[in-house]
Amino acid sequence: MFYTYLKKINTKFPEFEGSNWLIRIPLAIVFIQQGLSKLPFDHSTAEAYGLPIIVWIAVICSELMAGFGLLFGGILRSIEFLKWFGDLLTRFSGTIIVGIITGVIMVSKPDNLLEILLYDHFHFILCCGGLFFALRGNRVK
Repeated sequence: MFYTYLKKINTKFPEFEGSNWLIRIPLAIVFIQQGLSKLPFDHSTAEAYGLPIIVWIAVICSELMAGFGLLFGGILRSIEFLKWFGDLLTRFSGTIIVGIITGVIMVSKPDNLLEILLYDHFHFILCCGGLFFALRGNRVK
């Protein structure tokens, strides 16, 4: 009885297909901001992290591409003949985000997974956001 009552209440909630923007926009802002904060390019910053210069340049480009790709992928969802491209761009951007954040976590050299979950929760959440878009794309239902 209580189960059917809760189910009936749940069906009365409206659908909000734009809710992915509540994750998409902050995630894109973080990655665009991080990419822009590394400009102008500085060799000493790459050396401080122990990364080759080419990897540091790839990180900057990837962060900017991932952020803008998330935004444009969502916008292209509303253009009928480009829906497929928007979905692909969103999934690609999510995959880039997962790769970048995995690299960030690896560079920090955590002792175990629990250390990441307890003390590096910001990067863990960013990775989960990227994974969401990599696996889900622009599909809302």
